Amino acid sequence: MDVLVLIRIRIWIFCLCYSLQLQWLPLSTNAFYLPGSYPNRYSTGDPLWVKVNSLTSVETEVPFGYYTLPFCKPIDGIKNSRENLGELLMGDRIESSPYRFRTWVNETDIFLCSTGPLMSEEAKIMKNRIDQAYQVNLILDSLPAIRYTEKNGFTLRWTGYPVGVNFHNVYYIFNHLKFKVLVHDYEDPAITGAVGATGDAVDMFPAKKMVQNSSPGQIIVGFEVVPCSYQHNADRSKKLRMYEKFPSAINCDPMSLAVEVKEGESIVFSYEVTFEKSNIRWPSRWDPYLKMEGSRVHWFSIMNSLIVVAFLAGIVFAIFLRTVRRDLTQYEELDKEVQDEMNEEFSCWKFVVGDVFRPPPNADLLCILVGNGVQILGMGVVTIIFAAFGFFSPASRGALLTGMLFFYLVLGIAAGYVSVKLWRAVNGENKGWVSICWRVVSFFPGISLLILASMNFLLLGSNSSGAIPISLFVILILLWFCISVPLTLVGGYFGAKSKPIEYPVRVNHIAREVPQQSYPLWIRVIGAGTLPFGTLFIELYFIMSSLWLGQVYYVFGFLLIVSILLVIVCAEVSLVLTYMHLCLEDWRWWWQSFFSSGSVAIYILLYSISYLIFDLHSLSGPVSVALYLGYSFLIVLVIMLATGTVGFLSSFWFVLFIFSSVKVD
Repeated sequence: MDVLVLIRIRIWIFCLCYSLQLQWLPLSTNAFYLPGSYPNRYSTGDPLWVKVNSLTSVETEVPFGYYTLPFCKPIDGIKNSRENLGELLMGDRIESSPYRFRTWVNETDIFLCSTGPLMSEEAKIMKNRIDQAYQVNLILDSLPAIRYTEKNGFTLRWTGYPVGVNFHNVYYIFNHLKFKVLVHDYEDPAITGAVGATGDAVDMFPAKKMVQNSSPGQIIVGFEVVPCSYQHNADRSKKLRMYEKFPSAINCDPMSLAVEVKEGESIVFSYEVTFEKSNIRWPSRWDPYLKMEGSRVHWFSIMNSLIVVAFLAGIVFAIFLRTVRRDLTQYEELDKEVQDEMNEEFSCWKFVVGDVFRPPPNADLLCILVGNGVQILGMGVVTIIFAAFGFFSPASRGALLTGMLFFYLVLGIAAGYVSVKLWRAVNGENKGWVSICWRVVSFFPGISLLILASMNFLLLGSNSSGAIPISLFVILILLWFCISVPLTLVGGYFGAKSKPIEYPVRVNHIAREVPQQSYPLWIRVIGAGTLPFGTLFIELYFIMSSLWLGQVYYVFGFLLIVSILLVIVCAEVSLVLTYMHLCLEDWRWWWQSFFSSGSVAIYILLYSISYLIFDLHSLSGPVSVALYLGYSFLIVLVIMLATGTVGFLSSFWFVLFIFSSVKVD
């Protein structure tokens, strides 16, 4: 028995360590750099190696490996970079590349390789990638390569560069890359102070001091690329080896197209690199990726929405408090005879006192949904708080998703506690709490695993690099079984042993007949989701753009504010609708309170469909559409569970409060 316990503990520790691969870098004792954002210092002549990520396209959302196209390969072979759990789930496949630089050494006309005659299949795949607008993603010192273009007087920023271009049905490839590396003198973090934030506020820090008796070194603060299509002399290229210079200068003109993709023709690749001193400091090096054109308009829109929503929520809350207080005061001051006379004239929430706590149909399912909602809501809140304080740097790829997974697993203890506590209140007994815990811990992970597996089969059928390897599924199952399951059972145990929730009134043996309603309940429930949706729909646009258009999402401070307002609005909407429900002498408030706030998921689903039609109209292929709809359904389910749980728990507390505040004979 002891051996089995020891083996289980070792497996648990292994899974925990794997899930915590957040790429924390060593911190000096006097530094203020946040995890994942500590600078690398380079001296003149130090080697710099560019890495490559998967080829991506907003028209397919199906990533492919960089070396699925006939690009040049490193001399010592392709090496995969160590990836964390989040990177693997996101489809990132970071590999070594043949592009080699030396710090502060400008190089031009560098020969990389020649592909040799293209095979028919190679030419076909390359043309397909060009038609589908695939981008090549390069990385240097954790910075993606950025490309600038001018259009209508505006400077547009793009990460990566296109594989090629289709011009008048002729396919051209970009075979020459012009790199620019921006560097800045290394600054002692003790001098620069807290540099976790980005933006103009960094200018308030005092100027850096040179390290005495040693070179300060350089840090990389920018990585730009300009792709060109340049026709090389094939005969001269045959005599060159990798990293040798061409005998003639290469004129990189981004506007000219010269190298066609033809079967049986070879493609010669080359590059050049220049280093440039920049005034950009380390905390601001991500600004070009984060500050997109037109962002100020969105900030004003977000602030306007937040003010309007907060104002409306305050009005609803004030009216609601006054109404309930008036009812309580009125009924406490009346004697029993007057109350009996009033029963014949009008209805009120007090008349369902003997049925308000009657167990709802499918009570076990409700407890399971609320338990999962608590776990998801806790995961979201903790993750957003950590991200708002800068602990999930964009330089740490996959750290955000890894953190979300870790917090979700750990918060299984909260899911078990709440679900068992609620189950005891509904059923009034302790037997069977283990079964509830197992169903709680299996419900959402089971649905998620089913969706991921279905999407994975589609990616495998497309030979995409975004397909999750079988070993990762094994790791996810081990994490679930070794962390989430035990913690959920522990939470359920404490929920079973805790003091039970006592109802302030007894439940009648015979259910009270519900009066005929003037309009269906589902109309009120669906209509209740409009206000929560109005709270987040602007922020939802940014999130969708980050997920499907390759933009970097970083405004977690705004997201934290929106999330808090969303929770408040969901609670208020559910309270108001529950109160109206009880005033109509309908005691069936349990499921209504869950779906009144959870109905915001319906609007998010409709928004996702409209986003697919109008913003992702270029999305091509059934696989791409299936991937989008599958992941959108998973997001909708997450939001429904989280918001529905907020609405139910607030209504549950409200019903307990008002019926414990009145005298019942």
